[in-house]
Amino acid sequence: MKKKTGSGRICIILLLSALVPLLAACGIYSFTGTSIAPDVKSISIYTIENRAMKVNPALSNTLTNALQDKFRRLTKLEMYPEGGDLEISGMITNYDITPTAVTSNEVASQNRLTITVKITFTNNKHEEESFKDKSFAAFQDYDSNLSIDAVEASLCDDIVEILVEDIFNATVANW
Repeated sequence: MKKKTGSGRICIILLLSALVPLLAACGIYSFTGTSIAPDVKSISIYTIENRAMKVNPALSNTLTNALQDKFRRLTKLEMYPEGGDLEISGMITNYDITPTAVTSNEVASQNRLTITVKITFTNNKHEEESFKDKSFAAFQDYDSNLSIDAVEASLCDDIVEILVEDIFNATVANW
């Protein structure tokens, strides 16, 4: 008895090729991982204010620009300065350096830079998806032999990348 696998595979491929565009067109799924309703056309991302006790002067702009870039790259939403269908605002609430590993001489061998932001997301088309003052935190560890001035820029870039991914997922990927 011979198995007929070739025609079965062709049927599955044809079915999938017809189904994927249909799902994407309905706004159910997109290949960027977003689940934005078809009636949502624009977004406003306001400046993320820096309200932390210790202030990194570049962090507010870096985080705001990274969020805007992420939405430009991965969605078809039009960027409005204000009043978009989706609105993201927030503040940096914590910028903290703490020791994470201590040697036998009670000296820190590793430090951790942690950044925390509170985000308010407003979906003006689908209010049930909105949230207020949701906290997002990310950190990076570094060797305590290095000064924070020497590593701060690269640590902040890495942390901002994590925060932007988390905020993006919470707002339009519904993860």
